[in-house]
Amino acid sequence: MPETILVVDDEKDIRLTLGGLLADEGYLVTFASGGPEAQERLEESAPSAVILDLWMGGSEQGFLVLEHIRQHSPQVPVIVISGHGNIETAVKAVKNGAYDFIEKPISVDTLLLAVQRALNFKRLETENQILKYKSTPPGLITGQSPAMTALMKTVEMVAPTPASVLITGENGVGKELVAQTIHRLSQRSDRPMIELNCAAIPEELVESELFGHEKGSFTGADRRRQGRFDMANHSTLFLDEIADMSLKTQAKILRILQEKKFERVGGTKTIMVDVRIIAASNKDLSVELAAGRFRKDLFYRLNVVPLAVPPLRERLEDIPELARQFLSDCLLANNLGQKTLSPGFLASLKERPWPGNVRELKNTIERLAFTTTGGVIESDPTVTPSLAGAEATEPKGDTSYMFLPYREAKAEFERRYFLSQLKIHGHNITQTAEAVNLDRTSLHKKLKALGFKDWVEGLL
Repeated sequence: MPETILVVDDEKDIRLTLGGLLADEGYLVTFASGGPEAQERLEESAPSAVILDLWMGGSEQGFLVLEHIRQHSPQVPVIVISGHGNIETAVKAVKNGAYDFIEKPISVDTLLLAVQRALNFKRLETENQILKYKSTPPGLITGQSPAMTALMKTVEMVAPTPASVLITGENGVGKELVAQTIHRLSQRSDRPMIELNCAAIPEELVESELFGHEKGSFTGADRRRQGRFDMANHSTLFLDEIADMSLKTQAKILRILQEKKFERVGGTKTIMVDVRIIAASNKDLSVELAAGRFRKDLFYRLNVVPLAVPPLRERLEDIPELARQFLSDCLLANNLGQKTLSPGFLASLKERPWPGNVRELKNTIERLAFTTTGGVIESDPTVTPSLAGAEATEPKGDTSYMFLPYREAKAEFERRYFLSQLKIHGHNITQTAEAVNLDRTSLHKKLKALGFKDWVEGLL
């Protein structure tokens, strides 16, 4: 596809002359007669390079355009031209981000050589970014348990295909890591995967985040903005917690999956895209479907390849390997020297319920890596003993859960609350249920949901 050059000059004859020269070389050429028009062209689509006159309309408004490009399209090389050229102006232009400076009257050979060099420079930068992305060590799906072995086998099979993938599992099990692995093993891995946490975006801004918006489409929309679908063209878009989207937004995503096109918020121009969707949810989508909170047609579109990531309590045999990996990564990243995990401590980790799953284990190991002074980590002095030992106690004043994401913090608070109530009432389920204003069945369900399944079943 021909590369596009934007020519910005207030003199029509110069625009036409430069446009003809560039067109003869096989470039597509767009024009702007001044700063405001140039910014509009740049917001419509980023060109491959810009030829920019500094002095337009009796002022150096070209510097304003140069600043706009550096802020919003820093990857676009700018060749500055000026009839008021001097060393001071040239130095100022380069300091402000120009790739090259050419004085008027313009030498055709000099200009074409500058354009060629600028485009080659841009290609090299792009290739370097791709190489850097590819050389970044990917996160590893760690574990030799039957559940993880089966999961990885499916990942390797589906990754090279264009199929949509729906990943389900509790908070902290590693759904994002599974998505990253799929993308890195796919045919789209030469471009970064674009991510959006649907639960973290206010409902009124979700559409703008996904599809972008036009200038003036709503209060605060002072310029055109690309959405995640734009950014993910020819790549992968990971939609985390997709069940938290409104039905209206779900319908628009369904349309993109069906037609591969969309319009920006407040716009009428249809934009074609080629995007692979990987979605994830920690909710039971069968429940969401039955309640009418999730569209069935979208579910069937996304659920081409379903992947269920097991919670940590269902793959306890993977805990030692995970813990060692987290410790090694933390020590290396923070230059903490050599530390090891004692066999007894590793065994104790397998006895804990881990309601926060792999993320909780990672946080625990990193905390101990920073706080343990010796070379061997033998215990976690801040942890509450498992209810399986029937001696649960809570460390007074421990507010470490305050630094967790909201849903994990909520689960940790509930876990501590029920542990405290059980201790107060001598682990008597009936008395505890009365104290917290729940019936026995609801309390059993809550304790199981918080990770105390084996202990609760032992009371029945």
